[in-house]
Amino acid sequence: MSDKILIVIAGPTAIGKTSTAIKIAQHLGTEIISCDSRQLFQELNIGVAKPSKEELSTIKHHFINHISITEKYSAGRYERECIALIEKLFIEHDHLILTGGTGLYIKAILEGLDEFPEVKPEDSDHYTNLLESDGISVLQQELKEKDPKYFHEVDLNNSRRLVRALSVIKSSGQTFSSFRNSMPKVRSFKSINIQLTMDRDKLYDRINTRVNLMMDAGLLSEVESLIKHKNLLSLQTVGYSELFKYLDGELKLDVAIELIKRNSRRYAKRQITWFSNNSDYIKIPSGKIDKILNLIKTKSVKI
Repeated sequence: MSDKILIVIAGPTAIGKTSTAIKIAQHLGTEIISCDSRQLFQELNIGVAKPSKEELSTIKHHFINHISITEKYSAGRYERECIALIEKLFIEHDHLILTGGTGLYIKAILEGLDEFPEVKPEDSDHYTNLLESDGISVLQQELKEKDPKYFHEVDLNNSRRLVRALSVIKSSGQTFSSFRNSMPKVRSFKSINIQLTMDRDKLYDRINTRVNLMMDAGLLSEVESLIKHKNLLSLQTVGYSELFKYLDGELKLDVAIELIKRNSRRYAKRQITWFSNNSDYIKIPSGKIDKILNLIKTKSVKI
């Protein structure tokens, strides 16, 4: 299957990955695999910028609305399920599109995940309870002290990652980052890794505008409908945690909205850093579909 090619379209939030992936998939007559750790959840829609119903009907998408927020999900499970799907889809297609901004999930597909020691249940419970009682900032500070290297790489608003890392540290007595250096797995396909780029100020403007559009589209109502689940790890995420604080009377609405914008911009900055630190990614300005197609032609056996 070495002539099969996985086309990775990565980049920060709001840069245009969905529209780009759809145009490329239409040209190649193939399907799209989502690599977004939040779009997996059935109950999250507006706040995670899922593709619209029209977009989903245009091209077959996978790993959208995949599980419920009440289910536990990991990068390891994503790797197993996604690799199995890729092998199946490559029977019919020479090219597949993998798109999203979750760097760890993309790494899982391209290289496989590092091997981590078993975590003691009481250690995981400790940090889960600490998150619920004291908030995410306490976990962020402890990770900064115990593993500064991973602190500067991880999405600091992703509570699941923080709980996981701190649990590994507590159970093993070693830093989380020390387990992240294993050799890449050998895959049965090739990949073309593309990082979409954009002027930083323009991207931040797009993020701010997107948040306004999300609020206009009913994000607050979506968050209200999920308030009974607000302590789930899957909901400790940008766009939801800020509005839960508003609904709890901790923040004014305008302040919560500005925090969503700020946290989204910070998340985008970390995504850019993640992909930029990986030399395997070819940078192409967002919207340059012809450049992407030309790149695919030059690197593909078949097109």
